[in-house]
Amino acid sequence: QVQLVESGGGLVQAGGSLRLSCAASGSFLKINDMDWYRQAPGKQRELVATITSGSNTNYADSVKGRFTISRDNAKNTMYLQMNSLKPEDTAVYYCNANVLGRLWVRDYWGQGTQVTVSS
Repeated sequence: QVQLVESGGGLVQAGGSLRLSCAASGSFLKINDMDWYRQAPGKQRELVATITSGSNTNYADSVKGRFTISRDNAKNTMYLQMNSLKPEDTAVYYCNANVLGRLWVRDYWGQGTQVTVSS
């Protein structure tokens, strides 16, 4: 079994910064792509950023230039550095990882961490 645990959410004023972490644990061979999603109240879950196992990255237009995704493969941990936060960034942030086991590959989700940006 694989677990993803997010941390680092909280309440911040507009213009501030937060750093989210997503740590993977369990028995597996490799973590492939990792992603950050977010879901605001009354809205669909949306993809925020993606990072491949080789650390290639991609971002939603709404966060380009403000958010930075990174990962530490030795620690099986992914990060999201969020700067210049806006009230519209308020959402529950989820991490997702595509995980390779010995005879399987599947996606796992974290439990989510709340980010609230006040104006």
